[in-house]
Amino acid sequence: MKRFVQLGALILVLCLAAPAFSMGLEEAKSQLDTAKQEGLVGETPTGYLEVVRAEGNARGIVEAINKARRDEYARIAEKHDIPVTQVETVAGQKALEKTPSGQFILVDGKWVKK
Repeated sequence: MKRFVQLGALILVLCLAAPAFSMGLEEAKSQLDTAKQEGLVGETPTGYLEVVRAEGNARGIVEAINKARRDEYARIAEKHDIPVTQVETVAGQKALEKTPSGQFILVDGKWVKK
């Protein structure tokens, strides 16, 4: 009986988490600005988003956008025959610079409201 309850709890957790992880890119893009304005998601120097506060669809947005960014960074790196890390660093710097005031950026490992 204990195993059945544990299995049921695991299934429930996975079912609740699945919608956030299966968010499409277009849906993530449409929710990104709001998530940033609400302080749920922030930009990092690595060129990727991270979750600031794990609420709503923050994790799904981050995963969908980061996957698209990762693919684009790889494409650019291959085209210019440079390391992906170099593309990530440049993209991260640009993202930090472009982030409007009031939104979060990661500085020295800490979230700072710009």
